[in-house]
Amino acid sequence: MVKLAKLTAIFAVAVMGMMAWGAPAQAQASRTWVSGVGDDANPCSRTAPCKTFAGAISKTATGGEIDCLDPGGFGALTITKSITLDCGGGVGGQVGSVLVSGTNGFVINDGGAGTAVVKIRNMTLNGLSSSPSTPGLSGIKFLSGAALIVEHVGIFGFGGTAGSNAGVDFEPSKLARLYMTDVEIQYGLADGVLIKPQSGGIVAALLTRVSAFHNPNGSGLRVDSTNAPIGPGSTVTAVDSTFAGGSFGVFAVTPPSTGNARVSIVRCTMFTNSVGVSANGGTAVVTIGQSVVTSNSTGMSFANGAALQSFVDNYFSGNSSDGTSSLPNMTKL
Repeated sequence: MVKLAKLTAIFAVAVMGMMAWGAPAQAQASRTWVSGVGDDANPCSRTAPCKTFAGAISKTATGGEIDCLDPGGFGALTITKSITLDCGGGVGGQVGSVLVSGTNGFVINDGGAGTAVVKIRNMTLNGLSSSPSTPGLSGIKFLSGAALIVEHVGIFGFGGTAGSNAGVDFEPSKLARLYMTDVEIQYGLADGVLIKPQSGGIVAALLTRVSAFHNPNGSGLRVDSTNAPIGPGSTVTAVDSTFAGGSFGVFAVTPPSTGNARVSIVRCTMFTNSVGVSANGGTAVVTIGQSVVTSNSTGMSFANGAALQSFVDNYFSGNSSDGTSSLPNMTKL
């Protein structure tokens, strides 16, 4: 009897061990939470939130969402998969922020797969350019993925170098799409929005109600084919947007033997820039309609075979020089 009991106990232990061995790891949640008073050791649930985005993303399933419970600074993050970051309040009432010094705020890089879809909503990114510390480089830097969607986000105070860094710095090496709605980019030291595909990169971008102002060393919107070979390059449309207080309001640049940069500007305002709209290079084509170009040192400037298509419903006024009368590649539609 005693022997039977021992055998039963041994069998029970063996079965439990097999069950434990075969049990799956704890599943990632489709929605996780961060809080200013959270802890990254927590499971990132609503009742036990994490402290940072970096702490939460490893506990969030691909395609899932990280939400902010209350005000806080939730830290820089490298994103390698489809994810949504949403802090709820939006520009003017945001509860979530990211403060960085000497680095990027968010980096999107899915390792070249080109499949990640990343949405960033309702928060502020601060590069601390006015503080004694080294300012941040780019607010959001996109290197690899399928799409980046930025909605109701404020970005300000980033440093870096024009043509290399920006509030939103979009540099894919495959086909990728950029959608921005209700985004403010202010008081940076480089570009507001930089679209610069790398070798193999093709960009389709739509900017709606984007305000990029007082980025004095760069452009409000720069579409740059410097690192892209001959090919489709970038197709960008900006609607109901403002580009002000920069070296260029809108700047399309295509050095020889590089990809296209096609930019459509609709119901936009370019003012108090050194040059309101500028394009340089034979594959740079800018179309502008229903827009205002005012109070710039030069309204528009085109060089090296770049083309301008200007609808007659544009408004040029108050520029030191409109720059339109001497443009050989300007077509009035």
